[in-house]
Amino acid sequence: MSEQPRRRPSTPYRRPRKDPVRMLAFEALRAVDERDAYANLVLPPLLRKARENNEGFEARDAALATELVYGTLRRQGTYDAVIAACVDRPLREVDPPVLDVLSLGAHQLLGTRIPTHAAVSASVELARVVLGDGRAKFVNAVLRRIAQRDLDGWLEEVAPPYEEDAEDHLAVVHSHPRWVVSALWDALGGGRAGIEDLLEADNERPEVTLVARPGRIGQDELLAAVGEEALPGRWSPYAVRLAEGGEPGALAAVAEGRAGVQDEGSQLVAVALANAPLEGPDRRWLDGCAGPGGKAALLGALAARRGARLVAAEKQPHRARLVERALSGNPGPYQVITTDGTRPPWVPGSFDRVLVDVPCSGLGALRRRPEARWRRRPEDLEGFAPLQRALLTEALASVRVGGVVGYATCSPHLAETRAVVDDVLKRTGGAELLDARPLMPGVPALGDGPDVQLWPHLHGTDAMYLALLRRTG
Repeated sequence: MSEQPRRRPSTPYRRPRKDPVRMLAFEALRAVDERDAYANLVLPPLLRKARENNEGFEARDAALATELVYGTLRRQGTYDAVIAACVDRPLREVDPPVLDVLSLGAHQLLGTRIPTHAAVSASVELARVVLGDGRAKFVNAVLRRIAQRDLDGWLEEVAPPYEEDAEDHLAVVHSHPRWVVSALWDALGGGRAGIEDLLEADNERPEVTLVARPGRIGQDELLAAVGEEALPGRWSPYAVRLAEGGEPGALAAVAEGRAGVQDEGSQLVAVALANAPLEGPDRRWLDGCAGPGGKAALLGALAARRGARLVAAEKQPHRARLVERALSGNPGPYQVITTDGTRPPWVPGSFDRVLVDVPCSGLGALRRRPEARWRRRPEDLEGFAPLQRALLTEALASVRVGGVVGYATCSPHLAETRAVVDDVLKRTGGAELLDARPLMPGVPALGDGPDVQLWPHLHGTDAMYLALLRRTG
């Protein structure tokens, strides 16, 4: 009887291993994709849950998860182009959860120092857990193709030459939608170096900056409270920078409301309005778009120093509650009201100083909300335009003759900055522009004026815009 050939022993099935860091990053990306959530709102509760449920989840794990989420979102456009070159179908035909796993893997391969084998194997394990073994094989094949080149090698292949299409080249290399590249370039009005510096700054992790609220805590006291990780702000006399990021909510001064988290550009805007030269009394100040309350808290503290009263107006009730919380404990008198700034209840000419930090596209804060660049569309600006003009028009009506209005927006897009101010001035008359540059002493590269545009690559701030207008009649 002939001997039967031996069968090779089958490999026993191995259950996929759950990596809490990559699972968390995947959950965050799915929330951003499915619910239009913002990573800066989704991530903190996920990190808290991870610490509670995983005894070994340490600070370095939280740091890696944060890097994976923000890095993937910032570089999404670049990674999409690379992944598209490695699959045999249009990206729109790839299931979104599969694309999220591929993007996380691409970031580990092309944007971090994680070794290639570890990046691929960890991503495939994640795919097995969240997608199943079948689609995990597809993820494995695609990531192995991506791993054959570094980022510079892929950019040479997937980005068109600068000389042929400069905007498309910059869009792929620096991971911004083409229309955003075009808008930022127009706002800069400079050459290639300026736009590339700005786009690179948009892809860097921003510093965490605190504001010491006058009358409650001083800058030196806040520096001492934070400790060795703290640095003074570059320009604002109230700013404290956290050198290594850190958790600002864990600081007693922040928990008690004596200090807050606030970009230095926002601080500069509030301080400039507070210090603008004024003719006549200086008793009533208005923040006409006060939510969520950062500028209102600083303005309220500055007003209190002069015996002035701040009225903080916010249309949305939930944001008005945030303003109330930010102002709680303010050393001087204040009032928070829920009202529409385009149809205010107060008598015209009631205020001496008015700030309107208007709703906008948010293109000046892409460092903090990288997903916003992929959600916004050029047509969104048309929706903001009437509101921005109406708010500035009512702000000018709300200030007395001789009083000052600050028009601010966290966008450098010309359609949301100078175009709004010029249009309202032409239509309403009775106001003149003030030179805002002397009100930001020591801050370089403020342009030709009289308005001011701050930039991430020049000032280390969000791209805040400020125009100051004095009512003349």
